[in-house]
Amino acid sequence: FGGGGVGGPGPPPAAPPRFPLIRAENKKTGGKIKVETMSGASNLLLTCRENRDDVAILKVETADQNVILPESLWDKPVTELGHHIFAPGGQDMQGKQIRIVGGSESADAPDNRKIRRITLPDTVRTVGSYAFYNCDHLRELRLSDHTCDWGGSTLMNCRLLNRFVITLSDSRAGVLEHFTDELSRELDVTLVYPNGELARLIFPEYWEAFEENTPAKHFDCHIYGVGYPYHCCFRDKALSLAEFDRAWQGHLRAGHDVRCALRLAFYRVRYPRELLKEAGERYLKYLKNHTGEVLSWLLEEKDTRSLAWFLAQAEPSREEVAAACDQARRRNAAEALALLLETQHRRFPAGQEKTFDL
Repeated sequence: FGGGGVGGPGPPPAAPPRFPLIRAENKKTGGKIKVETMSGASNLLLTCRENRDDVAILKVETADQNVILPESLWDKPVTELGHHIFAPGGQDMQGKQIRIVGGSESADAPDNRKIRRITLPDTVRTVGSYAFYNCDHLRELRLSDHTCDWGGSTLMNCRLLNRFVITLSDSRAGVLEHFTDELSRELDVTLVYPNGELARLIFPEYWEAFEENTPAKHFDCHIYGVGYPYHCCFRDKALSLAEFDRAWQGHLRAGHDVRCALRLAFYRVRYPRELLKEAGERYLKYLKNHTGEVLSWLLEEKDTRSLAWFLAQAEPSREEVAAACDQARRRNAAEALALLLETQHRRFPAGQEKTFDL
């Protein structure tokens, strides 16, 4: 069930680049303080605490939607992010300020509510409480498992955050437990292992409801949705992919979202880290039973590499290929249409359809 060839996994996310200090001025001139400036990947105004051996970033202000924090300042590693660091409209922090300039600067006023993606450098070890509080447009967080000390309610009110890309230093992926525990919604997680191997996991949604039990004078907790076993598939602070795969049968027996199940099964087979043969066969059987829906989803995603991979795995019917060709034409997806027409020509040659009347 491995990838490879045209449909193989893409390269792992690149580490945040290093940038040199291009101007350092922190002297009072005419009653004003010039803020130090440094080139970087994003446009940021940072308030920091410089320690003897490292730096803590206490506050970030930006108008950028894609934020990449620097891994070092003043030739010292950034190891800590303060509480409420990204919280929009947070209180002013006392500290040393530095401006990061990257590419074209937005004319908009700083507004952390507009941030959609945040990349943390792998030098960061500690993230303070409520760090991303009220970042209600944040959708994706990229980090490494070196960032292992998380404060309380770090993701509170991040209502759109569901995508994580985590670069691992070992196979445990223990940092993921913090996010699956704090967020009960559907999560899309990409794990990048030290050898470059990828795993992409969909954690389905679940939700809890507390109902008053008046005669007993207490509240009963009820869990709804199929996602709870997935969010709890950790053993000894390590992700258990075997537990993740064992939840599949219960997933199918319960009422479930078919599109979520398709993504879960597809990515598990597409990136088969520690995937047993029996589990892979169950996932692939489900995908083959929903081939038309999978093809439609891949065309929506414009994922031509995965489309090529799936066509070889699923061997879709003539009708399913024809329907996918029609969708590709409507979407002007030339590359995907070429793959589908090649599959159609190879598996259903026109010469085999000839009929003769006598």
